[in-house]
Amino acid sequence: MGVPLSPEFSRWEFPPASSADDHGLVAVGADLQPGTLLRAYKAGMFPMPLGRTDKLGWWSPDPRAIIPLDALRVTRSLRRSLRRYRITADVAFAEVVEACRNIERPHGWISSAVRDAYIRLHRLGWAHSVEAWSEEGELVGGLYGVSVGGLFAGESMFHIDRDASKVALVSLVGRLAYGGVQRLLDVQWATEHLRSLGAIEIDRSEYLKHLELALRQSPAPWPR
Repeated sequence: MGVPLSPEFSRWEFPPASSADDHGLVAVGADLQPGTLLRAYKAGMFPMPLGRTDKLGWWSPDPRAIIPLDALRVTRSLRRSLRRYRITADVAFAEVVEACRNIERPHGWISSAVRDAYIRLHRLGWAHSVEAWSEEGELVGGLYGVSVGGLFAGESMFHIDRDASKVALVSLVGRLAYGGVQRLLDVQWATEHLRSLGAIEIDRSEYLKHLELALRQSPAPWPR
């Protein structure tokens, strides 16, 4: 696994995550350059446009959703699905992001600018994808996110075949749990789908403590 390349220094400074409003919004503005993104993730924030506008918001929800690595729920049917797909990592990052930004998805927020920003981050070695492929070789599911130290900040996932994104998540958790290192899987906001997979909610202050510990850890392995 190669060492991520250091991005150019960001000129932006963020308020502390603890200053977020009742909706979890910390700040508005800045840019999506790699250095800015990494500074935000290290401080407990992530970017998301404000509604359908071009304004960029930086968020730190309270509570925050995480998936404890030892609490992932793998049902009997999901175990069967694990044998149905071929799993890779970082083979089709751009394709996964594009599938996640499909404009037909409800509440879609991944603009072309956001897509391009994470592709830049991926090329530097900080953003990663896990892909699920059908027996016919079609990309049918996957996820992507940002890896900084022991943090993996999940950004989005998609599937067009049953359980394909869940299988990708199982693979991700296996990577993060490798070597018994204390890592943090952040999934931002809890949804019923994520709760069914083992996601829990914790206070922002507790999340920031977990984050501080995670950033001291080694990153997960990302062999293809």
